[in-house]
Amino acid sequence: MERKKIIDSIIRLKKEKQALVLAHNYQIGEIQDLADYVGDSLQLARKAMEIQEDLIVFCGVRFMAESAKLLNPDKKVVLPRLDAGCPMADMVTAQGIQSYRESHPDTVVVTYVNSSAAVKSVSDICCTSANAVDIVSRIESREILFAPDRNLGAFVQERLAGKVITRWEGFCPVHDRVTASEVEAMKRSHPGIEVLVHPECRQEVFHLADFVGSTSQILAYVKESPGKQFIIGTERGILHTLEKENPHKEFHLLSEKLVCEDMKKITLEDLLRALEDEGPEILLDPAVARGGKKALERMLDQ
Repeated sequence: MERKKIIDSIIRLKKEKQALVLAHNYQIGEIQDLADYVGDSLQLARKAMEIQEDLIVFCGVRFMAESAKLLNPDKKVVLPRLDAGCPMADMVTAQGIQSYRESHPDTVVVTYVNSSAAVKSVSDICCTSANAVDIVSRIESREILFAPDRNLGAFVQERLAGKVITRWEGFCPVHDRVTASEVEAMKRSHPGIEVLVHPECRQEVFHLADFVGSTSQILAYVKESPGKQFIIGTERGILHTLEKENPHKEFHLLSEKLVCEDMKKITLEDLLRALEDEGPEILLDPAVARGGKKALERMLDQ
């Protein structure tokens, strides 16, 4: 089927089935353009709580669709590609968290939303890259286990010296592969241009940046800045929104390595098929769903 027919069919089915399409900023541009709402993990989690539609098609990776299901247990949540996963989320297990709890009973477990529903279900509270510092700062306990992202955990620790944060040894393979030497090289070739990076990058990388923030925070920073050029240190999918919102500004990707294959798996054909079949559907164990929902709701109530 030709591209225009696919797009027309998607638009028609969204209306006929009263479906809501959510998409992450890292999705391909064509998917973002067809979504009813585009955002980062925190924005999408908040949006999921406002949803009136009974059918949610989530264009992202599995943990995001699971989060939407946790917050909407009575709605049908569909992920167009079940193989769109997250390597970081796979680096921590519920059994691992429970084992740590047994030997550290006074520690509060803060889990990044980049984790499975099962891991969320055995955590005390969730966070995103946009609110991690704020969430941890509000916790009364001094002892924190931060899972699974060691880099985001380091970013939080630097800003909250009064906390003792044990970091799980997980990481985002996309952000973690960016090096300080790449930042220095870009600064030399683009003198005077600000470097904006995601806190999933390594410490030596975000120490060289002019601004560190989530995708939504990077988008807001660029929109409000008088600057005309920026070096962007997060997954290249964000460039689509940056260029749409700031047509008179120029963007340079910090590294060609900043591509998430899982985020790029969903195609127009996949989205159409998901609307036609109303699947593959995200289904969760009831016990996991109860615990995971509590951890997410605690975050959203902050």
